[in-house]
Amino acid sequence: MADTIEKTLENPPTNGNPTTETLNPTPSLSKSAQKKLVKQQKYEEKKAQKKAAMKEHKKKEGERKRKEWDEKLSTVSEEEKLKLIESRRELRKERMGIRSEEKEKKIERMMKAKEIGQKIVIDLDFADLMSPTEINSLVQQIMYCYAVNGRCSSPAHLWLTGCGGDMEAPLQRIPGFDKWLIEKEKLSYIEALQDQKENLVYLTADSETIVDELDPRKIYIIGGLVDRNRWKGLTMKKASDQGIQTAKLPIGSYLKMSSSQVLTVNQVFEILLKFVETKDWKTSFFDVIPQRKRGEAETREDQEGEYKEDEEEHKEEEETSGERKKKCIEQPSVVEGNLLTEAST
Repeated sequence: MADTIEKTLENPPTNGNPTTETLNPTPSLSKSAQKKLVKQQKYEEKKAQKKAAMKEHKKKEGERKRKEWDEKLSTVSEEEKLKLIESRRELRKERMGIRSEEKEKKIERMMKAKEIGQKIVIDLDFADLMSPTEINSLVQQIMYCYAVNGRCSSPAHLWLTGCGGDMEAPLQRIPGFDKWLIEKEKLSYIEALQDQKENLVYLTADSETIVDELDPRKIYIIGGLVDRNRWKGLTMKKASDQGIQTAKLPIGSYLKMSSSQVLTVNQVFEILLKFVETKDWKTSFFDVIPQRKRGEAETREDQEGEYKEDEEEHKEEEETSGERKKKCIEQPSVVEGNLLTEAST
């Protein structure tokens, strides 16, 4: 398939075929852009195959369990059969009760967060700078933010601003989005929160101010921009032009990032949640930032102050984090967008 895409990019057809037009949105793509597009297409194809395989596996598992249940019922007397059916019915009822209770507790926490939770805004005013694929990646990151916030014992008071325009349709495609217990504004944050302008703080790696503590009175803004490498300094300029405060997370004080100097929106959001819970930046960074993004010299200290060198421990930690993400958004994988490390501005 990659060969077909490469040929299409090198020799764009003129018959108006929608598939090839999608693959070649710009008549004169650079070789670097062509390679990037081919790589993205391969990723999307692999992702679709993985999703289909998981769906098929789930279907087979369901069929297997039903078959086992039917076989079990066929081997017992009518009286025992009725007891098994009733037992199964009671178990389902119990599970539903537990889920209902968990849902009520979640709603209670989320409503309380609107009063006392740390205020965090995800700025979605950059849709015009991103491709449809990048927008979809951002939407998945937002889904993860909401899932993590819902499970958190001290959830944030989360705002999505700039939900209109090109962001509106992708957001509305999220199952249950209209029922999310957060603030959703089509207006920009500067308009929606103009009466609290003095409390706005844009998190950007270009800022000279370092966040030591999260101020519950402040409203911290995370820039929802994927592939930020194309737009370096953009959020800093935006905040400066608007006359609002800026700051960056103290990542450099605790670890050295490896080759990739980027974090996703959800990673930055979770770091903030972790700090609210632990009041410890180092713990927050190491619990959220994947091992692959940390420098080789960066290791975690144990209680005696000695550095841990156990690679298997780091691998297990990363795999656990990956499973947690997968579970949160009920997707086979999460596409990572690019946001600047020290503030995911």
